[in-house]
Amino acid sequence: MQLVSFRLAQEEYGIEITRVQEIILMGEITRVPQTPAYIKGLINLRSTVIPIVDLRLRFALPQEPFTDETRIMVVNVSGKTVGIIVDGVSEVLRISQEQVSPPPPTVSGLGREYLTGLVKLENRLLILLDIEKLLSQEQTPEDNTAPAN
Repeated sequence: MQLVSFRLAQEEYGIEITRVQEIILMGEITRVPQTPAYIKGLINLRSTVIPIVDLRLRFALPQEPFTDETRIMVVNVSGKTVGIIVDGVSEVLRISQEQVSPPPPTVSGLGREYLTGLVKLENRLLILLDIEKLLSQEQTPEDNTAPAN
């Protein structure tokens, strides 16, 4: 299996490379009113308008200013194209199924349903995300209470 690994806050995550269409630099995002705070807005990507999700806000992490490392990963979910903002893209990894372990049962709370497992690398752990579940989840009422920027 091949993964694209990326950083968010101090953690490293991975999603299957087959889900990733491309990785682009941060650009101008058009804000859309009356959307959850984690929906940053829309961009025009080669004549296709795609929604942009700030993964930090989706995971209820503190918002940070964008840096030169910040990227938009353009992913395909349920036949739709969506951009997700990440702190930085690390590398493409080839892993075996033996390196993936299920999330421990003690991990609970918001976000557990998005985890497909943990990837054991030489000196670090990579959190494997189910991008399909993460981005196709219906919004919950608390999503509307986050402050918009």
